[in-house]
Amino acid sequence: MLEVSGIRIPLSALDGTDGRELAACRRALARRLRVDEKDLARVERRRRSIDARRRDAIQLTYTLRLELTGGPHAERALLARLARKHAEKNVRLVDEVPYGFPAPVAHPVARPVVVGAGCAGLFCALSLARAGLEPLLVERGDDAARRAEAVARHNETGELDGESNIQFGVGGAGTFSDGKLQTGTKSPAHRLILETFVAAGAQREILWDAKPHIGSDVLPRVVTKLVRQIEELGGEVRLRCRMTDLDVTAGEVRSVTLSSTLGDGTSREERVEASCVVLACGHSARDVFELLRSRGVPMERKTFAMGVRIEHLQVAVDRALYGSAAGHPALGAAPYGLSCHLPSGRSAFSFCMCPGGYVVSAASEPGGVCTNGMSLSDRAGTNANAGLLANVFPEDLPGDDVLAGVELQRACERAAFAAGGGAYVAPAQLVGDFLQGVPSTAGGLVVPTYPRGVAWGEVGPCLPDYVSETLRAALPALGRRLRGFDIPDAVLTGVETRSSSPVRVTRGKDGQSVGVRGLWPVGEGAGYAGGIMSAATDGILAAEKIVAALAAR
Repeated sequence: MLEVSGIRIPLSALDGTDGRELAACRRALARRLRVDEKDLARVERRRRSIDARRRDAIQLTYTLRLELTGGPHAERALLARLARKHAEKNVRLVDEVPYGFPAPVAHPVARPVVVGAGCAGLFCALSLARAGLEPLLVERGDDAARRAEAVARHNETGELDGESNIQFGVGGAGTFSDGKLQTGTKSPAHRLILETFVAAGAQREILWDAKPHIGSDVLPRVVTKLVRQIEELGGEVRLRCRMTDLDVTAGEVRSVTLSSTLGDGTSREERVEASCVVLACGHSARDVFELLRSRGVPMERKTFAMGVRIEHLQVAVDRALYGSAAGHPALGAAPYGLSCHLPSGRSAFSFCMCPGGYVVSAASEPGGVCTNGMSLSDRAGTNANAGLLANVFPEDLPGDDVLAGVELQRACERAAFAAGGGAYVAPAQLVGDFLQGVPSTAGGLVVPTYPRGVAWGEVGPCLPDYVSETLRAALPALGRRLRGFDIPDAVLTGVETRSSSPVRVTRGKDGQSVGVRGLWPVGEGAGYAGGIMSAATDGILAAEKIVAALAAR
């Protein structure tokens, strides 16, 4: 098989349909290789990105794989001819061994316990189940369907289920934040993760799109199928089940205490012997961090970020990035990613940008407002939104409490709750007023999408001064990078505090806690990932290390 990179197709050759795209790819590939189209036995898209550096001449750039009708001999001959006669450097032979899940353990031992069914926990448990270890996966929240009902009930009434919400439940926080799959990390596991998602019902385009996403309407069905796979492979999944204690003796994990909520509303506690506990609790499991501290599990402060959600009209973002081509069906809703470094030494950046999306209520504790963003698979909403964040460094925090960052998050969320007047209404402010330092009294062109409604006023007082000042200084700079980003009518909704974990559960090169053998911290909550792909990758890699350690016994 040959792989060809740098295939450019003008936007005018596309109409947004899969058939037209594949036909255009075959024509462009035949021209590039100087062969007849009928010689292309099979063509596969491996990567597709949008090149909009020239808005008057937007192109889509592809990496394609192909097989020739003449087979491997013809492919090698073509590669040699292209290199000799045309100095072609972007064509190569591909003979990759697919990356797979860990091989089964020959002599299974006591089953591992995986705490948390976000992407790190799901993929770790799935990997362990494929290895024949029959893991016990516990998740404090509900399955995706019941969780969606709890989220809808909160949006409509303000009633908050502290155990099943946007943060907690099968799929973790990523389930209701667009399902973005792009990542700044590189790993051979990425293709395996994408293929696993597709096999579970995600759209095939995620296999080649440079900025893939599944959508918050599709991802619940996908993670439900992953849970079913774990169970079919011999694993056990317990929902509405929390880890309430961790027995650590002589520096090793001995057992976990689990508290399950039964159908009649009562609870049952059970001590489960376990010498292998995977901690994939997510970045919002604050009670778990407190438990770890009380049990002497080593943790450290880490840099995290806080700020607000910013909303613009999606058509304005499309025009800013795509010019007259905005709205073309082959482009879809335009995403952006922005950052700037300021003279103060601090930085601001966009985070979790949701094209055609909605700002959501992401609270998990009573009396605190927390926002996030999501979009559906079609990204057809009126507004674009993104986190507008500034870093909080360990040295910004008072004292020496390892959980000082958690307390800062809580304080900001409670301040936002009070500023909104209660009932999980969020404080909001127009960008123009924020820059001038005056409260907003009404909205403008951009209508906020936050489901519980907004109270116009100020968002700055809900955040530390250094965060508010950084965002105020950054907005004009970011407006120079993306035209219209700092328009006066853009809406800021506060606060966004859960972009990442404020603590790291320290682990060694073997993947285990540096102070507790048998405890395997993974994913975002443990401080080792940032998003669905990196979290899932971390879960798979942890499973590989666990399988290797158990097989060596």
